[in-house]
Amino acid sequence: MKEHGIGSGQIIRRKQDGLLEFQRDDLTVEEPLEIRIGRKTLATTMRTPGHDEELATGFLVSEGIVRKAEQIAKISRPDDSANRENIIVVELAAGMKLKLSSTKRFGTISTSCGICGKNSIAAIRQNFPAIGSAKIRIDIETLLSLPELLRKHQGDFARTGGIHAAGIFDVDGELKVVREDIGRHNAVDKAIGRAFLDGLLPLNRHVLLVSGRASFEIMQKALAAGIPIVASVSAPSTLAMNFARENNQTLVGFLRTPSFNIYSHIERVILPDRVA
Repeated sequence: MKEHGIGSGQIIRRKQDGLLEFQRDDLTVEEPLEIRIGRKTLATTMRTPGHDEELATGFLVSEGIVRKAEQIAKISRPDDSANRENIIVVELAAGMKLKLSSTKRFGTISTSCGICGKNSIAAIRQNFPAIGSAKIRIDIETLLSLPELLRKHQGDFARTGGIHAAGIFDVDGELKVVREDIGRHNAVDKAIGRAFLDGLLPLNRHVLLVSGRASFEIMQKALAAGIPIVASVSAPSTLAMNFARENNQTLVGFLRTPSFNIYSHIERVILPDRVA
């Protein structure tokens, strides 16, 4: 039985007292989503069903294919496909052409890697302008409050323990959008896609918080949306750190009350006068 992004199955559980019992367990659903531009298949990503239109839109934004909402004429599912629930068709605005040389991610994208279809750093990098301002700042207490705020909105994680989340907050700590998915990159695309469809981009006064590690692809997706501060409850990679430093992004890792690490552009975090 499947309920949106959660599936249920019977399992055998060994309890603390050593006894075995039959139970039903909630699991995160993982299914393919084919993203098409017109009749052309752009990519197939393994995702948790739900908010598919946002996922496709966020993917197009992070790939640099669309920059403005008016560049998308229509988002729909094909009427003539038996598997239509796992297909999203994006129609671009009249006169807008897809530059296939700008994206080579064709193939299947796994839940653990959003860039596995590309085989070099040069191929996966998109040309987005660096963050232009360092005036946006966030208070330490506000920063530390974000993981708990995100957790309160992770309904599917509470039931399955097997799904990632991405939240977009303003610098005052107000949650704007949160999305969950079995893939970290998909959760980010869903959140950015929602903000894009709502006309909120660029998100140049906002913070992106991810529940997993901060990788290069997460930083690039944030840059595509104009997000100056990216925080993660886990570790960043060296490539993510170097990318953040190069593009004037503030990168915060291991954000777990009461501590965190700042890896780049510390000036956006309001620190006490003295640092040990």
